[in-house]
Amino acid sequence: MFRNRKRGGKGKPEFCNGGKALSAFSCDGRGKRRCRILKHHARGAVRQRLLDMGLIPDTEVEVLRVATLGDPMEIRVGDSCVTLRKREADQIEIIDR
Repeated sequence: MFRNRKRGGKGKPEFCNGGKALSAFSCDGRGKRRCRILKHHARGAVRQRLLDMGLIPDTEVEVLRVATLGDPMEIRVGDSCVTLRKREADQIEIIDR
């Protein structure tokens, strides 16, 4: 449920469900933050890789660290820590916990 900004382009998705991209959810100095995954907007091999790492819809994740420019970011999924690129995190729609 998103629209690309450019027709057929690779613009960032605009989420319609009131969710936001995981890359927009940062630690902002208050420590670790938790959120829940609503859905994936990635396709193909990237989507399969995210699912294999445990980033499944309705899973709770914790944002541990975000680099200065926002790329990459480290999140905790269950007992594992995963590092994502900003463009991968842009494809994951989340909601605050």
